[in-house]
Order: sequence, then structure tokens, then C-alpha cells
Amino acid sequence: MTVADISSDLRTTPLFALHQRLGARMVPFAGYSMPVQYPQGLMAEHLHTRKAAGLFDVSHMGQLLLRGPDAAAALELLMPVDVIGLGLHKQRYGLLLNEQGGILDDLMFVNRGDDLFLIVNGACKAADIAHIQKHIGQRCEVVPLPNCGLLALQGPQAVTALARLIPGVSDLVFMTGNHFDWQGHALYITRSGYTGEDGFEISVPSNAAEALAEALLAQPEVAPIGLGARNSLRLEAGLCLYGNDIDTTTTPVEGALNWAIQKVRRTGGEREGGFPGAAIVLAQLQNPQQLKRKRVGLVALERIPVREPAVLENMDGQHIGHITSGLLSPTLNQPVALAYVQPDYAAVDTEIFAMVRGKPVRMKVAATPFVPTHYYRG
Repeated sequence: MTVADISSDLRTTPLFALHQRLGARMVPFAGYSMPVQYPQGLMAEHLHTRKAAGLFDVSHMGQLLLRGPDAAAALELLMPVDVIGLGLHKQRYGLLLNEQGGILDDLMFVNRGDDLFLIVNGACKAADIAHIQKHIGQRCEVVPLPNCGLLALQGPQAVTALARLIPGVSDLVFMTGNHFDWQGHALYITRSGYTGEDGFEISVPSNAAEALAEALLAQPEVAPIGLGARNSLRLEAGLCLYGNDIDTTTTPVEGALNWAIQKVRRTGGEREGGFPGAAIVLAQLQNPQQLKRKRVGLVALERIPVREPAVLENMDGQHIGHITSGLLSPTLNQPVALAYVQPDYAAVDTEIFAMVRGKPVRMKVAATPFVPTHYYRG
């Protein structure tokens, strides 16, 4: 796809010219022109990330700061998550909820001492920033960072490659971060990512993003990876894609994200409730039998890829749910999926059918992640 093919209303990241030089196929995504794959192709990119290191442009995502002594307490008003108790330079997964307990967005946030650093989804960032500003902007300063790029370096050799350029990153463990300097540019790096592998996410000034990306790609372990492989990697890791697997109509409990709600915010906890939809979410946590559906992993028993939004049926042909993400796993060479099913069908090893072009494909409920994770915990 050439520049002329890209709709003029699409935004570009600081790496747009680099993607073109690398021969990327560009597609619209979250309002941006983004690389879906490079000439080596999705399968090769996916497998390279699993065995070496892949570089992803995730600069379409939103970055913002919350500043002020009340920032942590204020953010807790919007999420069912322990913000106040988060240690210095520790990172946590969070969920912005609406009054029905539905998920407005999932995000990552870090306590950097002087501020809280948030990374939100690209398609949601304008709405998220407006939502945060509206509800807690009087209690803390909300500072969007539109002039920062975001790179993700993922894979078992990511630490080897990155440490050559930025000594000290190997001291980080999973879900921690710190400030670093590269050629006079201030970076904030967390040891995290969305592939199930060890890796890092690097917030970098936009004017240095291309040079840093080129320096990383010059390392022998590193190859550029597009959105296609990013999707297959996160699905193998059993991680949700906002808009597919979770959205404003799903609660954290329906989405099997109970682990993201710390004890301190639950019924009987020191700071229980107080977030949007708390009555609904806490009731579901206390009484899971109230649920009408639940997110599960599925593995196909035939080598037929099952994709969203395929309908799921039981042995009697009754509708029991639907696929939200599905593809042929490059690592397992087997179709895998995330889906919502009625609770009676959520137990591991339960067999159900996905309807693909009018024909039933046998699937069974499986534990996630489908591929073991390799986060570095020290």
C-alpha cells in the first residue's frame, strides 16, 4: 500500500516512514495507518517473536500522566483496582468501568512517585482522557502525552538486545519500570507487554522514536513485527483485545478478569467498592452463579480455523455463546479462540460446537494461556 492509498483522515505514528522503508503493508487501525505485516509475513514474524525478539510500533496507544497528591485516590474512584497501594515504579493492569460495571477500556498504569503514568488503548484514548478529566480532573492534573511514541520489544532475547543500547534494563522484573536515558533522550521503560513473552515497553519522545527503532532493528536478534502477529501472539497468551473480548457490555467477572480486582477493593476489603458499577461487580464476585455468560478459552478438535463472530452450540444444536477472537495458532498449529458461553458450558474439557459456514466444528473448553507465558519475575 502506498502513501496515496492511505486515507487522508488516518493519523500516522512517528515510525510511519520507517514502516514504508521496511516494506510494511499498512492498514487502518484505531484511526491510524499501522503496519499489519512486513515482507517476511505473519507466521514468520510470530515465530521470530517467540524465539528471538520482535519490535512493535504501538505509538497509536494513548499515554497520559495524573499528577498531584490525590491522584491515586482519585483514580481508584474510576477502577476496581488497588491504586493507592501500588509501590514505586510498580505497574498494574486496570479497568475503567461504567455505571453498569461494563468495561470502558483496559489499561496499564505505573506509580512513578511524582505521577501516575497510564497507557490506554488507541481507539479509546480520546474518550478515556475525556472521561478521566470529567470525573477526577478537579482532584488531579490530567496531562496527555501526544508527543511520545511507544515501542514494544518482545521475546526471550529482548533483554539481550535492549541491554546493549540501554544498560540497566536487565535489572527490571515483570510489571516494573524506571527512567532511562538514550543518547540524551529521556525514556520510561517497563518490563511488560502483550505477547506472553518477556519484553519491554518503551515510552520515547516522538522525535527520537525512529532513531531508537532503527538502533533496535540493527541488533541481530530483532525483527519488525506487525499488528497481525501481535494479535496472534496475544491470543495464544489468552489476553483480551478490547472491542473483541471485552467491551462496555461485559463486566470484569463475565470477562474472567477477577484476578485484576485486588482484595482491598472487594467486599470486606479496606476500600471496598466506590467505583462505577461496584454493586453489580461485587455481587457477581460474591455470587458467580448469577452470571449469564463467562469468557473461556477454546481449542478446536479439527484443524479448521474458527473466527469471530462464529456462533457456538451445544450437542442439541442450541445457541450457547459466540467466538470473540479466533485463529490458527502458529505455535501450536491448532485453532484456538476466546469466547463467551453460558456458565454451564464453561468448565475445562467441555465439548461444544462452533458453526463455520453452516457446519459444526468440534471444540473443547481449555485453560488459558494456550501457550505458556515467559514473564521475567527475577
